[in-house]
Amino acid sequence: MKNVMEIKGYKALIAFDPETDQFRGEFIDISGGADFYAANVKSLRREGETSLKVFLDMCREDGVEPRKSYSGKLMVRLPTELHQRAAASAASNGKSLNAWLADVVEQASA
Repeated sequence: MKNVMEIKGYKALIAFDPETDQFRGEFIDISGGADFYAANVKSLRREGETSLKVFLDMCREDGVEPRKSYSGKLMVRLPTELHQRAAASAASNGKSLNAWLADVVEQASA
């Protein structure tokens, strides 16, 4: 994945912040907010590890599950024409629309 840094099994989205002239990392698979800044990649990873440790320590103290949970259900709204084309593509591949969408998302997120 582009612009994603994995730190101790947690993923953080990385972007450049022109206001601070630094890189900003934000954990995306946690049940709260934790971000970090640094001027270079090595420092960003170190700051990310520190930010994650503080977050995990707080979760432990509060008895909170640190990872965001997902149900596996996803509501998707599509324009009518796109919905029709997706259904036709699924049928032409011998799949349900749900199975076809799962495959498309799998390929796009690999």
